[in-house]
Amino acid sequence: MKIHSTRLAAANVTRALLLCAPVLLLGACAPTPPPPACDACAAAARAQSTADQALSLAQKAAADAEAARTAASSMYQRGLRK
Repeated sequence: MKIHSTRLAAANVTRALLLCAPVLLLGACAPTPPPPACDACAAAARAQSTADQALSLAQKAAADAEAARTAASSMYQRGLRK
């Protein structure tokens, strides 16, 4: 009887493995969540933000300089006409 129960147990284990194999394989192939942002990524984002602010400030300064040059030229031209 002991041999019969051992065979039965082995058959049950085999059956369970065969039935659970697809589930185990799906679990092994599940996508992993993306890693959290690292410190270097945060530093790069801050640097990009600072660079964007600097570019915006430089563009405003260039526009102001162009406006001042235009105004000075206009005043000079008016002075020549008098």
